[in-house]
Amino acid sequence: MKVPFLDLRIIDEDERSELFKAIEEVFDHGRLILGPEVGRLEQRVAQLTQRRYAAGVNSGTDALFLTLRAMGIGPGDEVITTPLSFIATANAIALNGASPVFADILDDMTLDPQSIIPLITEKTRAVLPVHWAGRVCRMEEINAIAAHYGLAVIEDCSQAFGAMRHGKPAGSFGVAGCFSMNTMKCFASVGEAGMVVTDQDTLYETLDALRYNGLVNREICHFVSHNSRMDTIQAAILGKRLDHYEGLLAKRRSHAQYYLEALKSVATMAQEEVNCRDIYYTMTIQVDQRDALKDYLEKHGIESRIQHFPLMPDQPVYRNSTRNNTRHAHTLIQRMLCIPASEKLTVEQREYVASKILEFTHAGS
Repeated sequence: MKVPFLDLRIIDEDERSELFKAIEEVFDHGRLILGPEVGRLEQRVAQLTQRRYAAGVNSGTDALFLTLRAMGIGPGDEVITTPLSFIATANAIALNGASPVFADILDDMTLDPQSIIPLITEKTRAVLPVHWAGRVCRMEEINAIAAHYGLAVIEDCSQAFGAMRHGKPAGSFGVAGCFSMNTMKCFASVGEAGMVVTDQDTLYETLDALRYNGLVNREICHFVSHNSRMDTIQAAILGKRLDHYEGLLAKRRSHAQYYLEALKSVATMAQEEVNCRDIYYTMTIQVDQRDALKDYLEKHGIESRIQHFPLMPDQPVYRNSTRNNTRHAHTLIQRMLCIPASEKLTVEQREYVASKILEFTHAGS
């Protein structure tokens, strides 16, 4: 049996028909950038994240970059973040001229709040937690630390649209929440797209200008910036997919619950906390013989991944230029493996994946 980690094909005929219809509607009205579908999507996302404003941009990377810029974070400043994320998180900080500083992670691979404190200096301006793999960080602790030291909190929600902690959605905890909606995410466009949500009037107005070459009212340039507007076609597709998003999450969560039960004797996995909702952007297990297991699964047609290795502070571009406190992250990254758990996975496939992991483990015991 072949089990892909992620299948990006759109093969469901009903979905294809619905998305083609949405694209045709955009073609009919001709407003191909920041068209009405963008505005409608922004309103829905703002409501779902319990925010006043949402600004559609062309990627999750720009969502982070423009938010940091709109907040005036730049040369000489430091932003504390996690070591475990796609490199865009650190790059968004560095592209603004600031320095990323890497704190440690907990066993569930989210940012460790207590590891932030020793890294705070007079240069620290913000904390940028990443809701890794669709699990919201311990935001009540992070916010308390940030408030005590007078720091802003900007959420990287790229992997967590629809995730919740104690009844509050990802994106509702900080000054702003930044989402990626590219084709690999749970809430996915068919290319690149992103969104920033916030309650602050001035921040939203600045973001609105920054995403369009720094222009106010599309005519007068107030900031030096670049073009980061959201394509209307992507917004139209996202709007249709949002209609079915809860069903998609239900499938992912069903796969995760199956793995949590089937593999509990052979792998370490983060358990969902009470009154929280993880969306399982990836299903992550921790095992001792990670590399051998990965090879074993590949030999049996199962694709798995190690996300995101190497850690950001170990990337050549940051290796010798940043401070960090990442001892536990370096231990966990050697044990973690992401296994197939997307909404397109079948019951037969997930049972096959679990059986091969159990088979490998029992053969080595």
